[in-house]
Amino acid sequence: MPTNSAKNPTRPPRHVVLVLFPATKLLDVTGPMQVFNDARDADGSAAYRITLVSEHGGIVATDTGLGLATRPLSAMAAEGIDILLVSGGGSALAAAGSGGLQTWLAGTAPRASRYGSICLGAFILARGGLLNGHRVATHWGWCDHLADAYPEIEVDPDAIFVVDGRLWTSAGVSAGIDMALGMVEVDLGRSEALRLARALVLYLKRPGGQSQFSSSLERQSDSETGRFDQLDAWIRQNITADLSVQDLAAKAAMSERTFARSYRSATGLTPARAVEIMRVEAACAFLGRNTASVKQIAVDAGFGTEERMRRAFQRQKGISPSGWQAHFGRGAGKA
Repeated sequence: MPTNSAKNPTRPPRHVVLVLFPATKLLDVTGPMQVFNDARDADGSAAYRITLVSEHGGIVATDTGLGLATRPLSAMAAEGIDILLVSGGGSALAAAGSGGLQTWLAGTAPRASRYGSICLGAFILARGGLLNGHRVATHWGWCDHLADAYPEIEVDPDAIFVVDGRLWTSAGVSAGIDMALGMVEVDLGRSEALRLARALVLYLKRPGGQSQFSSSLERQSDSETGRFDQLDAWIRQNITADLSVQDLAAKAAMSERTFARSYRSATGLTPARAVEIMRVEAACAFLGRNTASVKQIAVDAGFGTEERMRRAFQRQKGISPSGWQAHFGRGAGKA
């Protein structure tokens, strides 16, 4: 329930503790920190106070090289903690192996009113068993790794953030901001969360899930060998063609079976899935220009019908083509 601070104007600010480690992702810290810093109770007072901590305290260099001042974990022994969040970044996997950090989290998370992680910080909580039996989120590129390493955890690969009881976990980087706004909405009410979202030029709740951002990135990162780059470029230039496996195999001068197997091995995708992704990408470009009807865009992007395009958008982005256009098109965000 939102806190009614007008009835309790002397309520002290809620204490947010953010756990850092060497080379932590800067935005994983400063994004949520900005939201909490700007939040206000009904009487206009600061709704949160923020403490940055690290295992030994002192200046912690983030992944950008910028150093952030922290207090040692031991300084929190007598502190009440309303929100305990572990930051993320690639170095979280190494930090997860710190016995000192794990011991502190094991003793501290249970007494926090709310605890969780941002991005790859989930691996730190998972290492200590603090995610067991819970549904969680992490960066889309690491969902399979987390699920494979910790089968006791239910990983939601599409969630921007997940709330499971006292546990809050978010997807990659900017999703920590979404999660912080979610916490503000619970603590202070929708109007304050909406005020913050507007001030920070953000969605209060993003449409769709991680898949709206990850599909084309997945396509790029999984094609590291570049073996089919020329074919992919040809597909994009001929997006309205039939693009069946038979036709693509012929274009690649391979048998259908060999082509399908080789393409999936090189890219992590079936040819049909890759074509659909590229067609959705093309449709997004057309929708962003706002120059044609959705029906015409379905034809221009190679789907043929609106219904086929709608189903592809729902699979990939969790949002309809018209919804995508409303949120991300040229006119989106205008009053």
